[in-house]
Amino acid sequence: MSALPPRLVSTAPELLAAADEIADDWRSLGVSGHFLARNIRTGEEFGFDETAAVPLASVAKVPLALVILALIDDGRIDEAAPLVIDPAVSSFGATGTALFRHPATIAVGDLLMSMLAVSDNAAADALLDLVGIDTVNERLRFWGCDDIVFRHRFQRMYECAAGAAGDDFRLAMELAIRGDRPGEHHAIETMDAANANVGTAAALVDLLQRVWLDDIAGPRATAALRRLMSHQVANHRLPSDLQADAFTVRSKTGTFLTLRHEIGVVETDSGEAIAIAALTRSTARATVQQAVDLAIGAAARRAVESLR
Repeated sequence: MSALPPRLVSTAPELLAAADEIADDWRSLGVSGHFLARNIRTGEEFGFDETAAVPLASVAKVPLALVILALIDDGRIDEAAPLVIDPAVSSFGATGTALFRHPATIAVGDLLMSMLAVSDNAAADALLDLVGIDTVNERLRFWGCDDIVFRHRFQRMYECAAGAAGDDFRLAMELAIRGDRPGEHHAIETMDAANANVGTAAALVDLLQRVWLDDIAGPRATAALRRLMSHQVANHRLPSDLQADAFTVRSKTGTFLTLRHEIGVVETDSGEAIAIAALTRSTARATVQQAVDLAIGAAARRAVESLR
């Protein structure tokens, strides 16, 4: 974890205090990170360290979904096309088809839903295998999303952790924390931004803004992504402090070892839309880190209050 103070950014001097408060809150929990919040309509924004490349974990499923949806819209993929999920060769995960014990045939469109609603790793890798990493990166480059890069299947994260620590979760966490220190080597390859699926907070907020404004891919693809993101089951991070009829939150989490992320858009009953990317690394050696999750929710609440 870097000892350097965060680089604050904002479009207005009065927003710097909000950025500083969130950064301080995270530091008090032993968390470093990258944050950006933007009012999609006005362009007002604030955050800190938003241009650093970060391993995305399951947050990468959002740009992957947009590429798949664009290919469906182009007629290159049939959303009803069947794919086989075989537990003998599918990816590890704690949700969705990753838990299946028997082979199942599922349509592309339904795998997209499972990938975003419950962060299904087996569904994500089946879709990534369908189109290929090169195709995903080529489409992202075509759209100008140069700071979002795919390098591996989602299963690769777990293979690297097991290769370094075997079945010892505590050792894997220790290696992840140790690798985050300045000058230390990442024993778990996919925790290193040079080897992982990566993006920046700024690039992710840009992507969300363009999806909400129908300014990327095609309007049917962006509308479908907004709909899919509204079905995420997890609500313990970004939406945690926005549980009210006045807010609609469409988001996606990402979790792996010390990484606790979420990106999404908060829509208010007054017509505002706030795009947020919160990307964090923790120094705690625990699977459940409720304080970090709630701090992400508090940051989202502060962003909405400051930018609406």
